[in-house]
Amino acid sequence: MSSNSSPPITRRSLLTASAVGFASIALSACTTIRSGPNLAETKEIVPPVSVDPAFGSYAMMYAAVEDEGYQLPAIPIEKMNKKYLRQIVRDPTGERPGTVVVDTSSHFLYLVREGGEAIRYGVGLGRAGFEWSGRAVIQWKKKWPKWTPPDDMIRRQPELEKYSVRNGGMAPGLTNPLGARALYIFQNNEDTLYRVHGSPEWWTIGKSVSSGCVRMLNQDVMDLYERVPGKTPIVVTSGIGVV
Repeated sequence: MSSNSSPPITRRSLLTASAVGFASIALSACTTIRSGPNLAETKEIVPPVSVDPAFGSYAMMYAAVEDEGYQLPAIPIEKMNKKYLRQIVRDPTGERPGTVVVDTSSHFLYLVREGGEAIRYGVGLGRAGFEWSGRAVIQWKKKWPKWTPPDDMIRRQPELEKYSVRNGGMAPGLTNPLGARALYIFQNNEDTLYRVHGSPEWWTIGKSVSSGCVRMLNQDVMDLYERVPGKTPIVVTSGIGVV
């Protein structure tokens, strides 16, 4: 994957600079929380309770945690495919250390490290997650963000009007679609409306659902949040080596 020139960002609903202000930072194409999975149909894949020593055990990584006054529940890792749990892998991206790479084709997010390694996280994707690709930066990040659905989403779902920017958005919390953390992606100082964010919907990791951006387990997005400073470069691609 070349890191020389920056190809144009593609997004069918990209706002122009004149339409993007501070209020748009709160906007997101990410959708509301859906009902949980049918656990009777969930394939149980039991991972070993061990991981790279730098992380500790999976049980510790995904245990219940209190954060900023919110009590996040433990992730039922026994019901997840182990490959989508946080782990250190050989870097397949060829990007510079410190770069975040989202491969939408594999449902993985990589944080490139020194020594040819990367931290790999599983992600879930929605329609918005496939509408944007290219190179940009993590311009801004927020703990326990508000969620404000864009007007086109409100037109489709009028019941969301109560969460509009006009009404102050949805307050942070366990049912907020942006979860415990949100990373806001900008290109040329314009908000792409593309987000990497947390989600309580652990069953959507590794899958494509009807709506949303790039969603991570809340415990994973909290870990990523602490590892990436502002202006971190991010590459979103469908297949390593495409961008």
